[in-house]
Formats: sequence, C-alpha cells, structure tokens
Amino acid sequence: MQENFDKRDRAAQFRLRLARAMEQRKISQSALARTIGVDRSTVSQLLTDTGARLPNAHVVGSCASALGVSADWLLSLSNRPESAAELLANSLTMTEAPRALVDERIFEWHQEAAGYKIRYVPATLPDMLKTRAVLEWEYAPHLGRTADQAIGASEDRLTWMRGAQSDYEIAMPLYEIHSFVYGTGYYDGLPLQVRLDQIDHMLELCEQLYPRMRIYLFDAKRLYSVPVTIFGPLLCVFYAGSHYMAFRDRDRIEIFTRHFDTLVREADLTARHFPTHLRQLRAAIAAG
Repeated sequence: MQENFDKRDRAAQFRLRLARAMEQRKISQSALARTIGVDRSTVSQLLTDTGARLPNAHVVGSCASALGVSADWLLSLSNRPESAAELLANSLTMTEAPRALVDERIFEWHQEAAGYKIRYVPATLPDMLKTRAVLEWEYAPHLGRTADQAIGASEDRLTWMRGAQSDYEIAMPLYEIHSFVYGTGYYDGLPLQVRLDQIDHMLELCEQLYPRMRIYLFDAKRLYSVPVTIFGPLLCVFYAGSHYMAFRDRDRIEIFTRHFDTLVREADLTARHFPTHLRQLRAAIAAG
C-alpha cells in the first residue's frame, strides 16, 4: 500500500509542478502540445489524470525543455526547478585575473568569508606575506607606475587579515620554498639580501600570527594541487592564469575542502615545523 501511495503522491506532485511551470511561463495547453509534438488531449490528461502513472521519460523531458525547468524537479527528484545548465551557470563564475595585485574581487571574497577558515594554495609565495622589495622585483616591470598602488593593496590585505576573525591555512609544495630560498626557477635573479629579508619577514609573521595563520609544506612528487582558495563553506576559487573560476555549489566546495585537508594531513612539514625548516634554509644560504 505504501508503494502505491508514493506513486500517487509523486504523480500528483508532477501535475502540480507541470501546471505551475505552465502558469509561470504563460504557456497554454495547446501551445505546450505543439511544442512537444503531442495532441492537446495528451497535455490535458497530464494535468488532470488522477491515477498513479507518470508519463514516459520522453514526454517528461520534452515538457521540462519546453518550460525551462529540470525533469528531476517535475518528477519531485529535486527541489530546484532550474535546468542543469542553469544550475551550473549559477554555481560557476569566471572573473578576470589581472597580473596586478589590485584585485578588488579577491578582497571581496576574503571579506565575505570573514570568520570562516580560509584554505589557500598560492601560485607562488603568498602575496600578502611578501616584502615590498620582493613585490617590486616581481611586479614593477609589469605594472610600471602602478607598482606602488599594487604593493599598497597587498599591505592592506595583510593588515585586514591581522584584524579578521578568520583562520588561514596555507599549503605550498616544498620546492616552492626551496626555489625561493636558493633563487632558482621563478625566483632566478632575486638578490640574496632580498631573499634573506623576505625569510626574516615570513618568520616574524609566522610568530605573530600563529596559530591563526598556519603554513604547511607538501611533497609535490606525492601530492599535487593547482592554485586554489577555499573560502569556508561559501566558495572555492581556482586561479587559471588569466581568470579565476569560482564555484559556489556545496558538493564541489566539499570535494576541494577534502583535497586541501589531504595536503595538510600528509604534509611533510607541519605549521609547527615550518619556521625551523625556514631558519635552517636561511642559515645555509647566509653561510654561502
């Protein structure tokens, strides 16, 4: 008896949702029938039949397409009437990612997530932890006279982070720190004194901001991550070079939160051991 009741209940819900969608779209029975290629009497039966039978999948799909809703919603398998394409469009946004640090969109995301844990895999050293000299070396050739503005924005973001009630977890591959310390790869040509000052600056920030800011180092031969920021349960943002891809749907946020947590759980160096490792690297390059 319960199964029959469930079928009748679902069929009744289908009729209600079909009628609601037609009313919202201001489409008549005749117009819907023409659109989906059936007789008007078929549409009338869909709306008035009191039995437990649901229409076949082709008819349900055609109705959903004509009315701009999802078939799952018509069948009470979802409470969201939007189509899959609309759901994806609403959950995914693309934002231009300028080379400059003056990026109000990123700062707005940080402010929106104030109070939540922010998980961050940077593309290089985190901009807000860099010294002015490193930022000038990195950005001045590309930004010209706007370099001071960009550097000021980075300093403002660090100031904001100090006062925000968010925890920051930062995960980086080991090679990123080593490449910076020894001035290789991306950091080729960065003067030794600038690197030493940057190390001292990071050590000072680690001491000041721990445990609200924690840095973990993972082995990229075992683990891999693209640059990504996960703003609590609100959204995750991928850096793709020229654009940011931001997802707001819960399932993707949970997936990439678990991914980040794996980076932390399997890190070769935890936040407690990071300063000691950095001091050892500093001593090695200072000794020449």
